[in-house]
Amino acid sequence: MSPSSDANGTNGTSDDDPHPDGWEPRDPTLADPAPPRRPRRVLRTLFGLLLLGGLLLVGGFAAGYLLVEIPPANAAAVAQSNVYLYRDGTPLARDGEVNRESVRLDQIPLPVQQAVLAAEERDFQTSRAVDPKAMVRAAWNTVTGKGRQSGSTITQQYVKNYYLGQEQTLTRKAKEFFIALKLGREKSKEEILQGYLNTSYFGRNAYGVQAAARAYYGKDVHQLDTAEGAYLASLLKAPSAYDVTTHPENRAKAVARWHYVLDGMVGEGWLSPAARTAARFPVPQTARATSALSGQRGYLVQAVEEYLTDHGIVDEKTLAGGGFRITTTLEPAKQEALVQAVEDRVVSRLDPANAPADRYVRVGAAAVDPSNGKVLAMYGGIDYTQQYVNNATRRDYQVGSTFKPFVFTAAVQNGAQTQQGRPITPYTVYDGTNRRPVEGWNGDPYDPANEDDASYGDINVGAATGLSVNTVYAQMAVDVGPAHVRRTAIALGLPRSTPDLTASPSIALGSATASVLDMATAYATLAAHGRNGTYSLVESISRGGRELELPAVARRQAVSREAADTTTSVLRGVVETGTGTAAQAAGRPAAGKTGTAEDDKAAWFAGYTPELATVVALMGQDPESGAQEPLYGALGQPRMNGGGAPAEIWARFTREALDGTPPQDFELRLMPGAEPMPSAPPTPDGSTPPDEPDSPDGPDGSEDWYETGEAGPGATTRSPAPGPGPSRDTGQ
Repeated sequence: MSPSSDANGTNGTSDDDPHPDGWEPRDPTLADPAPPRRPRRVLRTLFGLLLLGGLLLVGGFAAGYLLVEIPPANAAAVAQSNVYLYRDGTPLARDGEVNRESVRLDQIPLPVQQAVLAAEERDFQTSRAVDPKAMVRAAWNTVTGKGRQSGSTITQQYVKNYYLGQEQTLTRKAKEFFIALKLGREKSKEEILQGYLNTSYFGRNAYGVQAAARAYYGKDVHQLDTAEGAYLASLLKAPSAYDVTTHPENRAKAVARWHYVLDGMVGEGWLSPAARTAARFPVPQTARATSALSGQRGYLVQAVEEYLTDHGIVDEKTLAGGGFRITTTLEPAKQEALVQAVEDRVVSRLDPANAPADRYVRVGAAAVDPSNGKVLAMYGGIDYTQQYVNNATRRDYQVGSTFKPFVFTAAVQNGAQTQQGRPITPYTVYDGTNRRPVEGWNGDPYDPANEDDASYGDINVGAATGLSVNTVYAQMAVDVGPAHVRRTAIALGLPRSTPDLTASPSIALGSATASVLDMATAYATLAAHGRNGTYSLVESISRGGRELELPAVARRQAVSREAADTTTSVLRGVVETGTGTAAQAAGRPAAGKTGTAEDDKAAWFAGYTPELATVVALMGQDPESGAQEPLYGALGQPRMNGGGAPAEIWARFTREALDGTPPQDFELRLMPGAEPMPSAPPTPDGSTPPDEPDSPDGPDGSEDWYETGEAGPGATTRSPAPGPGPSRDTGQ
């Protein structure tokens, strides 16, 4: 009997069991799954597509390798000149011919070769001609916003320099890839490195390391030492930006790059640590321009080139290749008027033989159309062939008190209040006592000095602006919030990268080193009722008959109209009765602010009419050492201030530039509480109150007076308006 049988010999079933033989029904809810045909079909399809893609990739690679030939040298190898035109199409300048001279690799010192490899590709001798991983990584960094990356090997860069061009297209990149592969198989590493060193652009119109050695150090390449070679290698990343004589404000970045190169040489065993420690930064010689760029032409060309490259319109190497026709926004009549104004008010008065400080005087100026941000005129220096640095675009001199209007604009824009909770308006009273510590600041104690240590007691904002009272504006910056002040200055037009634009109380005193052009852009925003857009120096650019696209300049409301216009109303007082009265010679309604850098190393006047914003600066610089120097005694004046020669240049230029156009008055929309103060009511007998002058002059007939109380009843306290003596402006 089987184990499953019961005592009657059955198999465990009964007669009434409807399912004999132990059969059990299948649960109808548990049906067999269908065969996995669909997922298998999808997998087969994907596999087929991957296989097809792989075959196409291999086929494309093979076709590209077979079809792309190594071409002859590109047109840039015999570069042309660029032509620059004024806005009306008249000639401005034509840049010089390209400076290039090829040398053999054995004429280039080994340390110089190694410095270039340390800067660009340290494993060049053992690496392949192309690096796909680096190319993918560079493309990813570019797409994800980490900055444009090249990912190119030295071989690829040589191909781009000599055989192709600098344009950023997929077609060019594909050609570069295949030509580099072929070149890597057909030429030795030494031949490729020699070609790269002879075709790379080093700035100063120099192609190749031999031309660079002459341009930067006045010697042949075989005479370069390791430190000099490391500096030239540093230039390959950003030639113009790392030229420390052209852009002294970028010296720190250039020196850091130089250190990077030397450290790389030590890491590769090409330079001993002892030699590395002994190395000193080799300051290059001052750049020399061709006679074709003499006078103002070189400064204008330099500014236009920087505009094109900084805005990504043309990269530096392509522009240096030449062949471009560039129409600028500059107007010849206004350009001539600016040059003549500087000549009359400064250059003709210099007497370096009898006044040593006159040797230090440098002038920079720029004029911007507030309605569209176009630069109409620029003055860069005495002569581009004598003084290479453009004083209109350099960013290494403090702007002084010309920054103070940005603090007041920020106050209105942000609805700021004093520490006592009073709204900040032109009539808000502050304590102008000298060395008064700022209140409400959590950082280090700060107690700025006023010019000549003058104390003013209670004084309203309007009068404090005319007198440029440092203690008032340092406190106002804290009341507004230094970070808000910084954001407002940037919104008006100062670059975020402006050196020393630090969110601290000292920001109010103009420690930032914005350029003349930066400041002209910001003041143009105030003149345009708070509307701002990127300044423009180029109307059109073409090459070979093909127009290049220029970036759209979108005008936006940077600050409210009330904030800009109320600032304008305060700055009109500076011109009418303050430190900028010399600007009245323009013969038009005007607003402006004077400024003086620490130790009188620079003096500024920034001003505008409704039609034109212009900034003028005098700077002190030793012509031999390049060091900043005080201007005490320059132009026969014991001290230099913005209300002197800078304001005089401004007035002369503005009068000539706008000659023939009817004067326009400002149409201002002021913040609440900023309306002009009403006169005090007459006494019952009809006479003027004792403290109310009968005329705009003070009681002694010698000076204007300002009310210093808050807007509203009881605001009768008065203080003298800006005048001679302690009212001289300062940026300390």
